[in-house]
Amino acid sequence: MAMKHADLGALDGPVLLFGGPYSNVQALDAVIAAAAARGIDRGHMMCTGDIAAYCGAPGPCVQRLRDLACPVVAGNCEVQLASGAPGCGCGFDAGSTCDLLSVGWYGFAASALSADDKAWMGQLPDFITFIHQGARYAAIHGGVTDVSRFIWGSSDASVFDHEWQALEDHIGPVDHIIAGHCGIPFIRKTPKGRWINAGVIGMPPHDGRQQTRFAILDGGEVQIHRLDYDVAGAMRDMADAGLPDGYRRGLQSGYWPSEDILPADLRLPSLARG
Repeated sequence: MAMKHADLGALDGPVLLFGGPYSNVQALDAVIAAAAARGIDRGHMMCTGDIAAYCGAPGPCVQRLRDLACPVVAGNCEVQLASGAPGCGCGFDAGSTCDLLSVGWYGFAASALSADDKAWMGQLPDFITFIHQGARYAAIHGGVTDVSRFIWGSSDASVFDHEWQALEDHIGPVDHIIAGHCGIPFIRKTPKGRWINAGVIGMPPHDGRQQTRFAILDGGEVQIHRLDYDVAGAMRDMADAGLPDGYRRGLQSGYWPSEDILPADLRLPSLARG
């Protein structure tokens, strides 16, 4: 299947970058409000995918983004839901905690979303490009070779080289790459340019705080920001949906329900969790 590419032209004002709403409509409302407070319009907001995932409001999240009409990259969740696949395709190891929890939230999201929502997801681009302050940026989800590839700030240089080349084979040279999926924000300098991961808004980055993350690209510089939102409301949505407790507890504690997918350098000492 041919990969879909959307070119936005020049975006020279501030651009708000965010990933992974994860069915957390309270966090999505908060990041939309953060953009408005900064005078950033919807054409200068960009989502790196995974709209519907762990939390309890997949339908409202999709509707918010459809109404907002900001650029959205197709994440693995969108690809799987649009195609009617039986699982999320997140890249979790079979039998891991996250894999087992995904059965509950993916089934809920698949049943909660309309056929029209899923068709909309199926039209989302795999890549988005734009020019900012004379530099060409490309937004993707996880990797180019695998939409659900986990790429971390500490991943080997060969991973970034390989994915960068795969992207340029599709769309030509780029100066910087914006990505999502892994859930933890970072900015990695590579020989070709910066690999920018703004993190996700729907789940904290496993740091013991309830705040999630988004980023602002302005004047060629990128800053990662914390996002406050109605955590209790998001937890209620998950409880009302009958979802497993793991990710609901994660919203409250700031820690993921499992470190299965994390590389060793991002895992926390057991004492850090109290």
